[in-house]
Amino acid sequence: MAMNAVRLSPATQLHGGISSSLLPSNRKPNNPIVRYGCGSSNRCRMVTVLASLRENDGNGRDNSVRAMEVKKILEDSPLLPKPLSSNQLAESVSNGSRVRVAYQGVRGAYSESAAEKAYPNCEAVPCEEFDTAFEAVERWLVDRAVLPIENSLGGSIHRNYDLLLRHNLHIVGEVKLAVRHCLLANHGVNIEDLRRVLSHPQALAQCENTLTKLGLVREAVDDTAGAAKQIAFENLSDAAAVASAEAAEIYGLNIVAEDIQDDCDNVTRFLMLAREPIIPGTNRLFKTSIVFSLEEGPGVLFKALAVFALRQINLTKIESRPLRKHPLRASGGLKYFDYLFYVDFEASMADEVAQNALRHLEEFATFLRVLGSYPVDTTML
Repeated sequence: MAMNAVRLSPATQLHGGISSSLLPSNRKPNNPIVRYGCGSSNRCRMVTVLASLRENDGNGRDNSVRAMEVKKILEDSPLLPKPLSSNQLAESVSNGSRVRVAYQGVRGAYSESAAEKAYPNCEAVPCEEFDTAFEAVERWLVDRAVLPIENSLGGSIHRNYDLLLRHNLHIVGEVKLAVRHCLLANHGVNIEDLRRVLSHPQALAQCENTLTKLGLVREAVDDTAGAAKQIAFENLSDAAAVASAEAAEIYGLNIVAEDIQDDCDNVTRFLMLAREPIIPGTNRLFKTSIVFSLEEGPGVLFKALAVFALRQINLTKIESRPLRKHPLRASGGLKYFDYLFYVDFEASMADEVAQNALRHLEEFATFLRVLGSYPVDTTML
């Protein structure tokens, strides 16, 4: 099920994001200590308030009432900014101090970690949807976007393949992030108390064996960190979230189990997107991403791939997606599915051999577009 976005008023703009207050909560875990560092006065205020909500009120007031009393204080905190939605894009402006990088999700998402790996010391800007991140770059509200495109266990993120074609952004880099899933629950909740688990569908699929052994009912939400946020703010005692250790720290949750993914080689590849392409070079390993379509006929796809094989160009990825506006093509009295083909190959567009390959492909492709030519992320090799 999709998690409903929190609608808060008033929304204030802090550090380039849309700030939000905490939802009222009557959480009463056994241990009131919050695992937060106090790197700034705002962060310390957040820790103090969260801790106060976990303690018993000496005056006997319900903690939900006390939560409302501190709501106004928390509305001014940048620690948990509300993700940008499409209708809020016009409200966001850059302060010009750091590179602003959009990612999908909320604080603690793996995409946030990928953005910070791709652009150290950046200002990471959360967005509600993948579409919103694309639009934020196009409207000059952020400088870059870092979005997932494939996972070593879960496969391709089809939505982002479709958005690459719909928008006019360029791939300027890639970053690979090792994903280590944790099972997060509220303090005082034991693993035997759990009946269900919330997370992104990909994360749930990546932990299939562990979750099956635990006998937990799976519930899909928009993102992993959003699941952790929901567990914490709704004070759920029968549910856990599959998310990162960073999400546990941010939302004050307990790590019930670590490294619950089915395969230790769980890596997600993210694309770095910008309004302008980078100038490809030949001084390091480059990758080029393209998308093309072909006429229907025997051996046509083989012919397309042969333009790379004949020139000893290695293909690292091929993905087919339906051609949305014209999904069916009539030929010889029959109807065929019409597809786009996304291909990644190891070569720079500065190399003559790559240029010749695309000239050859262009001779019979009905459509061809270069999505980007960019350095390969070799940190995981």
